[in-house]
Amino acid sequence: MAIDRKLRNDRWDDEDGADGQGGAAPYRPLTKEEASALRKRLPSLSPWRVVGAQGAVGVVAALLVALVTQRMELAWSVLYGAAVVVLPGALMARGMTSRLSSMSPGGSAVSFMLWEFVKIAVSVVMLVLAPKLVQPLSWPALLVGLVLCMKVYWLALLWRGRRQSR
Repeated sequence: MAIDRKLRNDRWDDEDGADGQGGAAPYRPLTKEEASALRKRLPSLSPWRVVGAQGAVGVVAALLVALVTQRMELAWSVLYGAAVVVLPGALMARGMTSRLSSMSPGGSAVSFMLWEFVKIAVSVVMLVLAPKLVQPLSWPALLVGLVLCMKVYWLALLWRGRRQSR
C-alpha cells in the first residue's frame, strides 16, 4: 500500500517576510542613543557577581551546618563542596572576561569551549582529591554544598529577569 505524499516546497527564504509584502524587512543599524537605551534596558550580569554569590552561599551554608550540627567535619565538607563550584567558576570567569576571549565571535566560541573544559576538569580533579584534602570527608555534606552553589545560577537568571522588568 503506497502512501501518496505531496511534495511541498518548504523553503526558508523570505517569501513572507516581516514587512508582509513578500520581502524581507530592511535592516537598519541602531543609533548610538538606541544602543545605549538597549544596554540600559537589558543590562548584562557580571560573572564575578555570580561567583561571589556562590562563594557567599557556600560560606553561609557551612556556617549554618557548623552551628546546627556542632560537627566541623560536616562544615568543612560543605565548604569544600562549595569550593568545587566556586574555584572552577572563577577560573572560567577570568578566562572569559579576558581581552583575548572577546576578539572575534569565533574566538569567543572557542574560548568558551576551552574554559568550560578547564572548569569541568578542575572540578573533577577537586572531587577526586576530596578524600585526601578533607579528613574526615562527608560526601553527603559535600554534595549539599556543591548543589547549593550550583543553584545560584538560577538566582542569577532571576536577578537578570528582575532588572529587565523594571
